[in-house]
Amino acid sequence: MRLAALISGAFLWASAAGAQEDPAGAARAAAQMLEQASVALDEAESARDRVKALTETVKAYEAGLGAMRKGLRQASLRERALTQQLSAREGEVARLLGVLQTIETSPPPLLMLHPSGPMGAARSAMMLAEVTPALNTRTQALARDLEEVRTLRQLQHNAAETLQDGLAGVQQARAELSKAIADRTDLPRRFTADPVRTAILIDSTETLAGFADGLSLIGTGEIGDTAMSIASRKGQLPWPVQGVLLHRAGQADAAGISREGVILATRPRALVTSPAPATIRYRGPLLDLGNVVILEPQQDVLFVLSGLAEVFGEAGQVIPEGAPVGLMGGQTPEIGAILSTSGEGTGTDRSETLYIEVREGGSPVDPATWFRTEMDG
Repeated sequence: MRLAALISGAFLWASAAGAQEDPAGAARAAAQMLEQASVALDEAESARDRVKALTETVKAYEAGLGAMRKGLRQASLRERALTQQLSAREGEVARLLGVLQTIETSPPPLLMLHPSGPMGAARSAMMLAEVTPALNTRTQALARDLEEVRTLRQLQHNAAETLQDGLAGVQQARAELSKAIADRTDLPRRFTADPVRTAILIDSTETLAGFADGLSLIGTGEIGDTAMSIASRKGQLPWPVQGVLLHRAGQADAAGISREGVILATRPRALVTSPAPATIRYRGPLLDLGNVVILEPQQDVLFVLSGLAEVFGEAGQVIPEGAPVGLMGGQTPEIGAILSTSGEGTGTDRSETLYIEVREGGSPVDPATWFRTEMDG
C-alpha cells in the first residue's frame, strides 16, 4: 500500500510540476518525485508482485526525470533572461542605487535646506514623498530579481547530484525489472510457441500483413479463442510508452514514406507496456522492423509494436494491462546534455521511435481509433 501511495504521489507531483509556472518550484517538485521513486525502488524488493511494483517504479523515475529536465531547462532559461534584463538595466540600476544612497546618507538638516527657503523645502518634501513609494517598488522588484537569479543558480548547481541519483536509480530499476520478468512463472498461457513453425513462418513471409495472417500456425497445437474484449474501451486506451506523436497513420515521413500505423518519439531506454490485458502472440526480430511485440487484446485485434531494443515475456503468455513488454534502445544522455538548453523545444531528447500498428480482422486501422488523443509525454 505504501509503495502504491508513493508512486501515486509521484505522478501527482508530475502534474503539479507540469502546471507550475515557477521554474524553481517545478524543479523542486521533480526532485521530490525522484526521491519518492527511490523509496519505491527500495520497497519493491518486498512487494508481492515485484514485476508490477518495479514497472510502476520505472515509470515514476521516467516521469520524475522528464519533469526534472523540463524544470531545470526552464530555470536555466529564466536565469538567463533575468541576467540579460539586469545587464540591460545597469545604468538605471546604478542611478536608482545612487538616489537611494544619497537619501540614506545625507544628514537630515541638510535635506531640510532649500535655496528658495521654507516653501521650496516643503515642495521638495512633497515631491520626495511622491517619489519614495515608486523608488521602493522598483528597489523591491530589483531585489526580487537578484534573489531569483541566486536561487536559480544554486538550484542548477545542486541539480547534478539529484539527476545522477535519478539516472542510477532508473537504471537499477530496469535491471531488476528484467530479472523479475525472467523469474516470473505465474502467468497463464493460451498456447506454447513452436520455434520451428515460427522460423518457417518468418522465412516464408515478406510483409507484416503476411506474418500476422499466419500467426495461428506458430503454436504447438490449435490456438484457442479468447473471451477477452476491450471493445468498450475503444478510443480510451493509454499509449504503451511515454512520448510524443511524430507521425500519424498515412502521414509521410521525411523520406516520403507513409505507414499504416503511427510513430511515437520516445526518450532512450523508455519502458514499453501493454495498453490492455492481452496475449503475446509474437515477440522477437521480424523482417526489417527490428524487435517486434504483437499483442492480441481480443479476438481478431492485434497491436503491433516495433522498434524495441529489448522485448519481455514469451509468446502464448496472457499478460495484464500495464505489463512491461520491452525497452526502447539508445543511450541515456549525459547530465550535461540533459541540462543543456541548446535543443530546447526541438525534441532532440526523444531520439528513439516506436511504431504502432493496429490490425482488425486482418486489415490495418488507424491506431488513433483505439488510443487516447492526449499523451503522457
